[in-house]
This record gives sequence, structure tokens and C-alpha cells, in this order.
Amino acid sequence: MKTYKIAVIPGDGIGKEVVPAAIEVLDTVAKLDGGFQFEWTYFPWGCDYYLEHGEMMPEDGIETLKKYDQIFLGAVGMPELVPDHISLWGLLIKIRRELKQSINVRPAKLLQGLQSPLRDPQNFDITVVRENSEGEYSDSGGRIHQGANEIAIQNAIFTRKGTERAMRYAFELAKNSRQHVTSATKSNGLTYSMPFWDEIFDEVKKDYPDIDTAVNHIDALAAFFVMKPHAFDVIVASNLFGDILTDLGGAIMGSIGIAPAANLNIEREYPSMFEPVHGSAPDIAGQGVANPIGQIWTGKMMLDFLGHQQAGIKVLNAIEATLASGVKTRDLGGTANLEEVKNAILKNL
Repeated sequence: MKTYKIAVIPGDGIGKEVVPAAIEVLDTVAKLDGGFQFEWTYFPWGCDYYLEHGEMMPEDGIETLKKYDQIFLGAVGMPELVPDHISLWGLLIKIRRELKQSINVRPAKLLQGLQSPLRDPQNFDITVVRENSEGEYSDSGGRIHQGANEIAIQNAIFTRKGTERAMRYAFELAKNSRQHVTSATKSNGLTYSMPFWDEIFDEVKKDYPDIDTAVNHIDALAAFFVMKPHAFDVIVASNLFGDILTDLGGAIMGSIGIAPAANLNIEREYPSMFEPVHGSAPDIAGQGVANPIGQIWTGKMMLDFLGHQQAGIKVLNAIEATLASGVKTRDLGGTANLEEVKNAILKNL
């Protein structure tokens, strides 16, 4: 039997509640499958760790994580005590960058049993491939002068290697879906980075003649997410554009609390990291009312990446059966608590 060693970082807020629930689901589906199992190792890193030690994770934290097959992350953030730029760059982004998790994948689909805020969503099923290592989130720039003459400079860095890598991953995904890739651009406003992005997209698509393509400016694409999300299959976007689009994707599903994500080291040289899109939600932390579906769906994405797609399908089917039966947390208009949703998903498994 294959054993996967998983590093678990529940993190902050509701992460400490939804991660154990998701692990229980993953252990259950592994037993049902019979061909694999998980070995979980917990790390108490996050804002509580920072308040005690002055750092979000130990100095040797990255080397420690390299020993594991994958990383399962809950949430990061405690803004009332730790500034976001410290919590994010000290843990989440540090892991993404140093473990070369260059691709971020976030699906958005109309789940059975959920009512989208859109009037006519038509069963949309979108996968956004977000370049995850550079672009607008590059750590390049600075501030000079003070007072009325102060200047802030933030550089967006796009490399041919990073851009092409994201695009090729999107095209490969599209082979197994509806065979359509849309590129998110803004070449009518960003005069250097986005024409460069467009040129590489035009080059890459020539290697995939069977895949249909489209190019949309990001502002129009955001509008189309609301007007006709069913028209999209796979979307490839830069770091910032992909980040914004996928939060919108969670909203049109019905709640940001159900959206999953995967930070992938596609070369499989280092572990990848799986985390829900939602934050730490400190306003409801510790109350047992958080929605565990985002974390559980994130676990489904980890199963897929490990090659256990059938087990992943079982998890997503159990999620949809639970929602269809009316067992929902309050962010979805229901009255169930976290434990009730988890138990219903286990029963449906």
C-alpha cells in the first residue's frame, strides 16, 4: 500500500477547524479505495507561532517541508495582531516561492445543490491557471523620499519561461476538458508586459492546433464571469489577474468559503501545497460554524495530483450530495455547523 507523507499546516483562525475535518474525509476515502493511505505530520506555524517566536515558521522550515510528499494548508492571517504583509510573505508566499510552486490552479463550478447568485449560470465549470511565481506580485520595487514627494515603485516581472510554463499547463489541462483556453490580458493598457504575454500565447497555441482559443481583456473577462461563465473552460492568467478572477469565481459559485486551490510544483522536484481560497475568517473562528467544503475540495485536488482521480471524484460527489440534501453552513443559506456538514459528507462517501 502506498503511504503519502503530508505536512499539515492548519495555520490561523478557521484553518484549525476545517483542516481536521478535511483530513477525516481524506482518510475515509483512502480506506474505501484500499490502495493508499496518508501519514499526517502537523506543524504549528502561523500567526500564533509568530507572536511567540517572532517568525511565521522556523528558519529551517523550508528544508523540513522538502521531506514531505505534499503540503496541506488551512489558512494564514491574524490582521489585528500580525500585519498581512508579514504573515503572507513569512509563510504562504515563502513556501510558494522557495518550493517553486509556479502554477496555481483554482476551479469554479456550479455545484449540485447550490444556488448561484447569478440568474442563469448554466452549469459553468471553469478552471483558472494562474502564473504563481512572478508577474505583478514580484518582490521588486521600493519607496523613496518622504512627505508630499514620496514615491512607491512596484515592478511587475514577466519571464518567457514562467509565462510559457503557465500557458502550456493550461493547454494540457484543456486536452481533458472542453478543449478551449482563454488568455486573460490587458495589452491595451499595459504596454510592455501584456503584449509580451500575448505574443507568447500566440506562439504556444500553435503547438496545440486541436485546442480552441480566445483572448479577453481582464476587465471584459470579469464582466463575462457574471454574464456568461458557462462560455469558459480553461483560463490562463497572470498572478494578479488570476487572483482576482478566482475570488470572483468563488462568488458566482455561491460562497468564497467553498473555493479550493492548488499551488503546484509541476516538475515534482518539491512538494506542492493545497489550500482553500478563503482566509482565516477570525470573526467566526472557534465557533464551529465555518464551512469545511473549501478545505475538503482542496483535498480532492490533492488526490487528483497524486493520481487518485477516482477517489477525488468520490469526494466531490459526496460534497454535492450533501449540498443537494440541504445540509449547508450559514454562508450558503443553511443552518448546519461544521461538524454536521463533515458528518454528512462522510455518510455520503
